[in-house]
Amino acid sequence: MELKRKKLAKQSRWYRKVHRFIAMPLVVFMFILGATGLLLTWKDELQLKPTSQKVLNQELEIIGLDSIQAIAINYISSLNLSSEINRIDYRPNKGMAKVRFENHFTEIQIDCYSGAILSHKTRTADIIEMIHDGSILDYFFGNQSTPFKLFYSTITSLGLMLLAFTGFWLWLKPKQIKNKKRSN
Repeated sequence: MELKRKKLAKQSRWYRKVHRFIAMPLVVFMFILGATGLLLTWKDELQLKPTSQKVLNQELEIIGLDSIQAIAINYISSLNLSSEINRIDYRPNKGMAKVRFENHFTEIQIDCYSGAILSHKTRTADIIEMIHDGSILDYFFGNQSTPFKLFYSTITSLGLMLLAFTGFWLWLKPKQIKNKKRSN
């Protein structure tokens, strides 16, 4: 029985070493992942994303998508920002369209009836999300693919899985050792 207990203790020490070896280099990544995940969870309450303006005017006709695109490009160009559009979120039932840009985190909301700019804000939640998933480095380096995101997410995910595995054994092994001592 003493031999089995020593074997369990040896295994426990090995899991502790592996756990420490994995945890130390990944502690910064795990902190970033946890902090940005928390911010993303609370983004609505912290008002980190632009709120939608609602404009309903049934008497006027809704302007076309081409007009919305032209208004957005003219407005953002006047601010000396890149006018390359990432997407237009067209919401005719709310009477507005959100225009997001490719090379910066700006969002413009445009009235679909008059073409007026309703709001112009930075999409903070998008920045936090990019930090969270590691794609912020791909953005800064102008990568067309996402090598940093894939590396960061893979290493962090595998590290967390290994930490969970070794942590479980670090919890279980002392219990087994204690039970072996009692049975002697």
